Amino acid sequence: MGIEYSVHIPSQFISSNVCQLLPDWLVPVLSVLIVFQHCPVLLVEKTVETEFHKQQLRSQFVQIGRLIVLSLQHLGYRAEIFDPRTGYPILSQPGPVRLDDVAVVQTSLGYPLTETGGCWIIQHPHWGNAVFPSVLLSSASPEVTQSVVEKVLAAYTC
Repeated sequence: MGIEYSVHIPSQFISSNVCQLLPDWLVPVLSVLIVFQHCPVLLVEKTVETEFHKQQLRSQFVQIGRLIVLSLQHLGYRAEIFDPRTGYPILSQPGPVRLDDVAVVQTSLGYPLTETGGCWIIQHPHWGNAVFPSVLLSSASPEVTQSVVEKVLAAYTC
């Protein structure tokens, strides 16, 4: 299972738009988790095969993301996973603004982007365009989020 992740402080866009992204949150976003999953095929064209793999990777992210959210909530923090397909939160009331996971990756990591068919896709340093990005926001500090993710992924991959 090819998974990479990194934890960041929120961008200015996320900090300024928390109420538009997550209207029922009354706490600031203090950390942004970016999860990359390696895809067995390049995601440059929309085909039956790429859509199948994207749906599998989305489901896997939602499964892992829910475990991370539950762990953070157990510690008293807010956390939310965003649907890579729609940009809206999965567990909270959506607001009028969608979260663009590709823009989050670009802002946080500076990875180059490739445009294909009107969509921007990430050029991962190791996996190229065979990568599926996902984002989780949390009110926990980056250190707490990092610790929780390490524990969840260690248990998930065993």
